[in-house]
Amino acid sequence: MTDSERFDPFNNRQCRDVRNALSVAFIAALVQQDLRPVQRAADYFAADRLPETVRAYIDKRLAAYATVTASLRRQPAADPLAVAFRIWDSGLFFETHEYLEEFWMGADGERKKLLQAVIRAAGTYVQQGNIKGAARIAAKAIEGLEPRQDQLSRYIDAKLLLEKLRSLDPEPPTLSGTATPHE
Repeated sequence: MTDSERFDPFNNRQCRDVRNALSVAFIAALVQQDLRPVQRAADYFAADRLPETVRAYIDKRLAAYATVTASLRRQPAADPLAVAFRIWDSGLFFETHEYLEEFWMGADGERKKLLQAVIRAAGTYVQQGNIKGAARIAAKAIEGLEPRQDQLSRYIDAKLLLEKLRSLDPEPPTLSGTATPHE
């Protein structure tokens, strides 16, 4: 990979390894409320000469991880979806998927379906460079989110998310703090 190439975890092994390792470390950092796992993962990759695109990806992720963890320290959230939407709002769609996956595997019924739909919504934005893949995942996310709008509206503006997914808007919506109050 040359420095001029873009960061592409779908077609480049080094990019995929960096993305996956940082994501796993970030989940551990959230659990431990300590960014050291992320820093260790970043240091491991930084020991090698990295293409500029990979180094920039790592730097951007470290900054976003710090923002999310600081936000959660200021205003803790116990519910996994509330945490996931803060992760989402930092542009960490792969990490949103990874974070929710454990909760999805342990859930059942409507909660499991809601978590799966949010995971798919995040997957839509992971697939940004692949319009066909994004459209396919968005359709599945919409199918899962539409019947669960009331559940979702406890956390976010469900209509906004659905609108963005339907239009395949490349600009992801900001979600945390957008819930409409119930009367």
